[in-house]
Amino acid sequence: MREFFDNIGSNIGITDILDILIVTYVIYRILGFIKESRAQQLVKGVLVLVVVFFISDYLKLYTLYWVLKATFTLGMFALVVVFQPELRRGLEYMGRSKLVQTPFGTSNATVDMEIAREIQTALTFFSRSKTGALLVFERNTPLKEIMDTGTSIDSTINSQILGNIFYEGAPLHDGAVIIKGGRIASAGCVLPLTSNKNLNPDLGTRHRAGIGITEVSDAMVLIVSEETGIISYAEGGRLHRRLTREELSELLNDFYKPIEDKDNKGILSFFKFLKSTESGRDELPKSEDVPKSANITKSANIPKSEDIKKGAEK
Repeated sequence: MREFFDNIGSNIGITDILDILIVTYVIYRILGFIKESRAQQLVKGVLVLVVVFFISDYLKLYTLYWVLKATFTLGMFALVVVFQPELRRGLEYMGRSKLVQTPFGTSNATVDMEIAREIQTALTFFSRSKTGALLVFERNTPLKEIMDTGTSIDSTINSQILGNIFYEGAPLHDGAVIIKGGRIASAGCVLPLTSNKNLNPDLGTRHRAGIGITEVSDAMVLIVSEETGIISYAEGGRLHRRLTREELSELLNDFYKPIEDKDNKGILSFFKFLKSTESGRDELPKSEDVPKSANITKSANIPKSEDIKKGAEK
């Protein structure tokens, strides 16, 4: 026995160990991906067919063996069709993965903190007034197709503008706001709904759309429920509910923390999603930056920026 292990040890090199580690990691990731998706039940069904195939061969059940053998011959094509959503999601995840994470902050700490403060002020007011809101933050995956479903704005981030967009009587309040590079890129956007059938039935379309966009991209989504005022965020196809004001503040501050101050240990990389640009972010929004549909602050029932800030401070 000792000689056996000595022979194995002498024949294994560094490349063999590296090969084993890579294969182990790939299998681990595949199993984790299957566990988190609908593919889990489908894989169980395939394993049952494999077991029946070998049993039929052992018991000489020729007809059943022939049927299963013919099925497995075309099985690869069938798997592509059956697992199409899961395969697409997996390939998109591989395409988004990078050895070096793209930084999403800027060197202008003052501007970054101001943007985080404006978003927090608006969301806190929405939560207290039970105003529904849906904010999508673009990361590495382009959301151009989603932006095209809404109205282009290209405005600096401001709590008053967000208040105008999500005001119940505004034309764009039912859609999502896409934030790209520290600016409001588009509003009133239509998002794909999640395909997850195991969600809480109490979740409405706004939450299901927020989860859906994170299933097909690496975007980060902040959601405010118009029924309960609960603030939630979605990422990677998962919904995290009941964010407190302190948690929201910590989340946004970490998003917009300057690049040189970010912690690269890995646990906080979950929150690094806001890719910012330096141009135009420290300017106040001009009138032409806001579409006519959102320029409705003269209406008596629409909260102004000072009203939003007062409501958020209560």
